[in-house]
Amino acid sequence: MTPKTTPKKSKIIIRRWREEDFAGLVQCQKAVYQSDFPTDSASDRRLFELEFKKFPEGQVLAEADGKIVGYACAIIVQLDDAQPYYTYSEITGDSTFSTHDPSGDTLYGADIAVHPDYRGSGIAGLLYGQRMRIMKRYNLRRMVAHGRLPNYHKYVGQFTPEEYVHEVQARRILDPALIAHLKAGYSVKAILFDQLVDRSSMNYTTWLEKLNPDFSEAKRRIASTPIKRPVRRIRVCTAQSEMKNITSWEEFRRNVIFFVKTAASYHCHFLLFPELFTLQLLGLLQHNRDDIPSKLKELAQRVDEYKELFRELAQAHGLYIIGGTHPCLRGDRVYNTSYFFTPTGRVYEQDKLHISRSERLSYAFNPGEAIRVFDTPMARIAILVSYDIEFPELSRLLVNYGAEVLFVPFATDERKAYNRIRFCAHARAVENCVYVVIAGNVGNLAHAETLMINYAQSAIITPSDFAFPSHSIEAEADPNTETVAIAELDISNLLLQRDIGTVRPMFDLRVDLFETQAKVPLDLIRCD
Repeated sequence: MTPKTTPKKSKIIIRRWREEDFAGLVQCQKAVYQSDFPTDSASDRRLFELEFKKFPEGQVLAEADGKIVGYACAIIVQLDDAQPYYTYSEITGDSTFSTHDPSGDTLYGADIAVHPDYRGSGIAGLLYGQRMRIMKRYNLRRMVAHGRLPNYHKYVGQFTPEEYVHEVQARRILDPALIAHLKAGYSVKAILFDQLVDRSSMNYTTWLEKLNPDFSEAKRRIASTPIKRPVRRIRVCTAQSEMKNITSWEEFRRNVIFFVKTAASYHCHFLLFPELFTLQLLGLLQHNRDDIPSKLKELAQRVDEYKELFRELAQAHGLYIIGGTHPCLRGDRVYNTSYFFTPTGRVYEQDKLHISRSERLSYAFNPGEAIRVFDTPMARIAILVSYDIEFPELSRLLVNYGAEVLFVPFATDERKAYNRIRFCAHARAVENCVYVVIAGNVGNLAHAETLMINYAQSAIITPSDFAFPSHSIEAEADPNTETVAIAELDISNLLLQRDIGTVRPMFDLRVDLFETQAKVPLDLIRCD
């Protein structure tokens, strides 16, 4: 065995990163975090490269015996004090440091880590000292950071997060991360939940601040102006489409264009179509087959034509369009797939994950496997197709992964079926403090035996608290009429209410007693 290094006898060198350091940084990060974080959320060389490229002066490391034994990452940002609760992803641009703003007044400490074999050697203090020098060099007003509570899992049944922090501050409990922050001069401004998936901290984080005693407000005022958050208010449109016995592709195209132009004329960012509204195209099939599964397989052959129509309209009108769902054929299996179209011409897919008994028997649909969150410049969204909204675990997973708006295309034949969708949508909005947008079909299809009638009332649903409408409905369509519902959704307010609402379901969740975990990796797709 190789003798263990004695850290206290090693000479510690603090310096800026260099391009040849990335492999060593990855190894150090693995050693520090691999037991607490999912493998896809850490140890990413590409992110180290992006961070270094954006602000090399803010990235420092500790070296001992030619080995990287610690590091610290930081960027300059401008935060809006009227909106004090930011997520790690918001501040760092999902760890890419794309939010670095040289004219900002705040140094954000994105990460600081010391190799387990070298803890107790004063490395953390040396790295914090470098941050202080950066803050003073650029005349920044303050340093802020999100801090871990890695020992909280040992006390979660005994203390609330607030009580735990108080105990650590009184030095009655040892928490290495919080004590290091307190020694560096940070003060705890708030305790937040679900900023990071962190098993040891039970997903709690501290919001920390350290003011610059040498800050010159006059110089800063000359050097910069406040830059608030990027787009945090979106306008959404949900279509209530009438199922018609159309006679040509051009007729279908005109119906789609009507909704797209309506959404565009009201300056919407997102447009949602209903589930399987493309079944109107069954009347155009060349083969007169009796069984619905065979018809769906034939309809799936027109997917390229459908995708090209929506791609063209999304680009022409600058809209993010959730194009309802359309049958998707892979091999010999048919899926009920929702397609997401972006203004840049990209197309993404989300299969329906839960298939009801009638869908299996009448449509021969197969359940999908991938669980996806789409990170757009406007908001982080997810798509749950109809029945999916009736499973609370799925929505919780998506919100834990950052979803702010859940889009639900659905198709229901009568009032009771619709109520299941509607009531569950309200429940998901309350449970997760998230917006839920639902869109359904109205009208009848004489040639589709299993979809002879439709009942719907499309709606835009909010959480239930003082910051939202009293009936938790931002907008809703008249039932069983072809129309739209449009509303503005304040994403900043949504995130704020998760922390300061009358009740905080996500914050108060008893993660010490139970938890929801995915058995497959969730896909985070960054959309332009």
